Amino acid sequence: MTEASIILGIESSCDETAAAVVQDGRTVLSSSVHSQIAQHAKWGGVVPEIAGRSHLEQIVPTIHSALSESGVDGSALSAIAVTSRPGLLGSLLVGVSAAKALAWAWEKPLLDVHHIEAHIYAALMSLSEWHFPYVTLVVSGGHTSLYRTDSPLEHTLLGCTRDDAAGEALDKGAAMMDLSYPGGPSIEKEGASGNPKAFPFKLPLMSRDSLEFSFSGLKTALLYTLKGPGGKRTDPTRPEATNLADLCASFEHAVTETLAQKCMRACEQTGIPRLLVGGGVARNTRLRNRVAHHARQHDVLATFAPPEFCTDNAVMVAGLGHAKLLQGQSASLDLDVAAR
Repeated sequence: MTEASIILGIESSCDETAAAVVQDGRTVLSSSVHSQIAQHAKWGGVVPEIAGRSHLEQIVPTIHSALSESGVDGSALSAIAVTSRPGLLGSLLVGVSAAKALAWAWEKPLLDVHHIEAHIYAALMSLSEWHFPYVTLVVSGGHTSLYRTDSPLEHTLLGCTRDDAAGEALDKGAAMMDLSYPGGPSIEKEGASGNPKAFPFKLPLMSRDSLEFSFSGLKTALLYTLKGPGGKRTDPTRPEATNLADLCASFEHAVTETLAQKCMRACEQTGIPRLLVGGGVARNTRLRNRVAHHARQHDVLATFAPPEFCTDNAVMVAGLGHAKLLQGQSASLDLDVAAR
């Protein structure tokens, strides 16, 4: 009987400080996340300097909380996994520095994890059995990309955004409508009772066979919807409450329907009838519904990451770390970080 793999995961790529302990890549023993939403809300977006300082303050308490909750001490760990790319440089440095220190002190292997690949692993964790390959969509505030996934560690890019990520477009759209930060959840809340067909935004599907994304034009369409016919208003104004729900629902529908149709296009082009969806925007209810609707029509099996593991977390980092440990892919203590 093989010995269980117990991995401490650390995540600090953007504005969540997270640590988790996961056994054998699937069993979550603990998960601790410190969110910085309140600190960035007044600025309407993540401020790198504030994010880095918050990580410095929270990294040790967060790791301690995860270890305490799991009942596991450093000597019982098999390895330490940490996000080293992509992300905000200052934020990444905090997590990687902490992971290096613990790996050295406890004499444990250090595992470097790619943030996007970790989001893909979060979706894989929803499945009791894996049947590769998959088409995978990672959709968040910073990333909107389609991949062919042949293993937890093998991903081939099929297409990505040329400008804004889907989550970024939702956040900026919310700012135009004077909604609170973070914008994506605010749009979802306001649009829950709205008519998604009230405002006929054109879907940015690009060319017939394209698997790339572009949301800048859709964002501009929202701006001119707010400015009125012909753009005659000099400043964008928030719509009346009676129209706000419809506008939010219509804009959100355009974003999520585009994502859903691109996923089906990728499945058709690759001949792969299995889809994984992960990333922060994967929590969005309308996206889940639109993907599920199209998946049924195209005989595609669609699997989403669990809602609690869609936004940045360390469970997915520890889980992917397990896959790397099985392959003997450890990092040295001179591991560096990379923004992209």
